[in-house]
Amino acid sequence: MPNHEFWNEKQVFVTGHTGFKGTWLSLWLSSLGAKVTGYSLKPPTSPNLFDLTNVAADCQSCYGDINDFEQLEQTIKHYQPDIIFHLAAQPLVRNSYQNPIETFKTNVLGTAHVLEAARHIKSVRVIVNITSDKCYENTMVKKSFQEHDRIGGHDPYSASKGCAELVTESYRRSFFQTTHIPTINLASARAGNVIGGGDWAEERLMPDVMRSFLEGQKLIIRNRNAVRPWQHVLEPLCGYILLAERLWDDSSYSGGWNFGPSISQECTVQDVLDMTMQLWGRKIDITYDNNKLHPHEASYLQLDSSKASKLLRWVPKLSTKEAVHWTVEWFRNYESGTVMGPFTMNQIKRYEQIKGV
Repeated sequence: MPNHEFWNEKQVFVTGHTGFKGTWLSLWLSSLGAKVTGYSLKPPTSPNLFDLTNVAADCQSCYGDINDFEQLEQTIKHYQPDIIFHLAAQPLVRNSYQNPIETFKTNVLGTAHVLEAARHIKSVRVIVNITSDKCYENTMVKKSFQEHDRIGGHDPYSASKGCAELVTESYRRSFFQTTHIPTINLASARAGNVIGGGDWAEERLMPDVMRSFLEGQKLIIRNRNAVRPWQHVLEPLCGYILLAERLWDDSSYSGGWNFGPSISQECTVQDVLDMTMQLWGRKIDITYDNNKLHPHEASYLQLDSSKASKLLRWVPKLSTKEAVHWTVEWFRNYESGTVMGPFTMNQIKRYEQIKGV
């Protein structure tokens, strides 16, 4: 589990801190004693996890676009962080078909902006760049991707994340490890399909399901048999935190890392739907859209996380059903009017107490 002593008083800079994963990460780091500064656009949805959990009360929140290099550089320079977690991104596959230029600009050039700004700031010692499980060249062969597999991408989102990996590797080789003593230890992290409380993104399975329960919206499913590496958001975030700790003193942890569920937890979209309806206690109206003219989306995707298990001693703690249960629990409490800041922190503390890492 994360080392509280390590994080106490560390200056940490999180891009994309107003997003779903960024909010959970900022809350967790603040609870560990880190001094968190977030840099992001305003929250992308309403409602949103950032406002519901009042993250701004425990961290310095700066609003800006990572495509604005001058503002980004000045902000990082002002706060002099020790560690940077780069999460800011255009995160949706379907949106990337509608806005490919924005997707490539944010996910590729935005990554270069963060790395370029950081390399001129002496305080920065560690960077963890969060990309995606979709950065791999998916030829539809039923396999679990390993870190050395070929980078690629069919849709603009996946391709942009593959490009972000290449940018990361280029900066590592060109600027951060040109001597025997690296200036910055840089790693990239590739997580599975995260679920959890507070995600209201459009055209993402669990948020769409929750809107069906909470607002009565009709649920449209495109590929009920698609397999994804479903995991609770706290699983990969734990991996990112452990990775940053190791990078602090050891450049050998630089490179790419997978953080996904056990292959034994392989589940289809329909499996997750069935679990969710069972745990919520009622069924919802589902339309299965079999239109073959939809933009391409991979039908099978899994990650091999044995490297993280062996070298970081990171293993998933929650089964897919438990991850769905924690998500349903969060949204049921939100529906009943629970104050979600303390409840979200309680889930983090519960996760920390589970044995297994």
